[in-house]
Amino acid sequence: MALHFASDLHLGAPDATSSRERERVFLTWLEEIGRKGDALHLVGDLIDFWFEWRHVVPKGSVRLLGKVAELVDGGLDVHWHLGNHDMWTRGYLADELGVQVHTDPIEVHHAGRRYLVGHGDGLGPGDRKYKALKKLFRHPAARWAFARLHPDTAFGIGARMSRDSRSAGSEAEAHFSGPEGEWLLHHCREVLTQEHYDGFIFGHRHLPLDLEVVTADGARTSRYLNCGDWITHRSYVTVDETGAHLRYWK
Repeated sequence: MALHFASDLHLGAPDATSSRERERVFLTWLEEIGRKGDALHLVGDLIDFWFEWRHVVPKGSVRLLGKVAELVDGGLDVHWHLGNHDMWTRGYLADELGVQVHTDPIEVHHAGRRYLVGHGDGLGPGDRKYKALKKLFRHPAARWAFARLHPDTAFGIGARMSRDSRSAGSEAEAHFSGPEGEWLLHHCREVLTQEHYDGFIFGHRHLPLDLEVVTADGARTSRYLNCGDWITHRSYVTVDETGAHLRYWK
């Protein structure tokens, strides 16, 4: 038995046709892992833009949401880690689907090993502009003000912002400039100096990665794995009794 981690499906982008096909492929993966997994972690940005009003949620992604609810009803332990595109939830995912929702990285234990898991946005050095925006987006007053907009207007604004954000970061996401250029690796190294984890599992990067983490003094080592995405790579991470492994769905 194993734990499975996947992120960055971005349903709704860039258009309905490609999104539906991507959703179909992802559901075949969910069906497969749901039969042989101990737990499933959806590591953020499953939907390209998600915002909940008191009585309204965005349309679309119904097959994904239905399958997740089915897996939970069947006894699978499912965790939904909020990303930078789907952070605005107020209980719908937990109440209707039965998933455990996480805003910040969490510890996960399996087969005697300890892992730190989260979407990964806003961690590590640099990117001060986004970190400031994230604080704004999470602020209760900003969420209250946005919720006062009619859903048609608000969703149009939110979808446009998500699209622009993806476009602005697409070139950087597709490029690997070496370990020292990976800001999440720097974050893992910083955490590892304070306490030991056998592995770090993140998303957000849209690039499948499996890198060694070593503290400056060489006293501790670990691994950083990025789930990649399902837009280009169809990649995911599996944790079993032998450790964490980066895999691809064919």
